[in-house]
Amino acid sequence: MPRSPQDYDDIPGTFVFDAEKSRQGFGINMFCMSLMKEENRKAFKANEAEYLKRFKLTPEQTDAILKRDYNRMLELGGNIYFTAKLGATDGHSFQHLAAMMTGSTQQDYAAMMLAGGRSVEGNRSRSGKNAASKSLGAAGKSASGKRKTKSKPKSTTRSAKRK
Repeated sequence: MPRSPQDYDDIPGTFVFDAEKSRQGFGINMFCMSLMKEENRKAFKANEAEYLKRFKLTPEQTDAILKRDYNRMLELGGNIYFTAKLGATDGHSFQHLAAMMTGSTQQDYAAMMLAGGRSVEGNRSRSGKNAASKSLGAAGKSASGKRKTKSKPKSTTRSAKRK
């Protein structure tokens, strides 16, 4: 049965790991988790294509793994934390993998994250239905320049009144 579209499918470059992605990527994720054992890492490094035959993978999934196309693995149902096991097998840190997936160097990725991450502008939706609020700018600030926050409701419980 085909998967019904979800609202978050409309966000460019976003592959939400939902129940359907979990089913779709089961083989990728089991392969990646197998790399937790040293003997499996050795077997994989000795003959990658042969090792992958142990898992129920589509040709597209096999190709993405062999090419180390992490974005494609996520698109095909890979869980980012499981696919990081493959990166670790290749000697990459999670930060290095994240940089590769965003098309930047590790230093540029670290600087971007320290500066607050990527701008959401241009990444809202393909259809435009999830467009940015007109009252908020790119950084979540109102037109006056102040960050919008929700105020916490006051508690009316007895313990709150005693304090």
